Amino acid sequence: MATKTISLDEEAYERLKARKKEGESFSETVKRLAGERSWNEVTGILSEDEARDLEAAIEEGRTKSGERGDRLTAELDEAVDETSE
Repeated sequence: MATKTISLDEEAYERLKARKKEGESFSETVKRLAGERSWNEVTGILSEDEARDLEAAIEEGRTKSGERGDRLTAELDEAVDETSE
């Protein structure tokens, strides 16, 4: 993996160092703080019931989004047909 060298002022370095967990590299700390998560970090956060509820909500959102997209496509097609007449 390629690496990059960055410069931090003393205050930024101390803040980053203070947030660094034991055994964690600075790269891992930056990724964690920047919001990037690996699947290993999120395992076990939700109970099985919560995970099922979340999956159901996501699927419901996808279904509604698909229906909305279909409806908008039909309305657009209808509008185009009307202007073509």
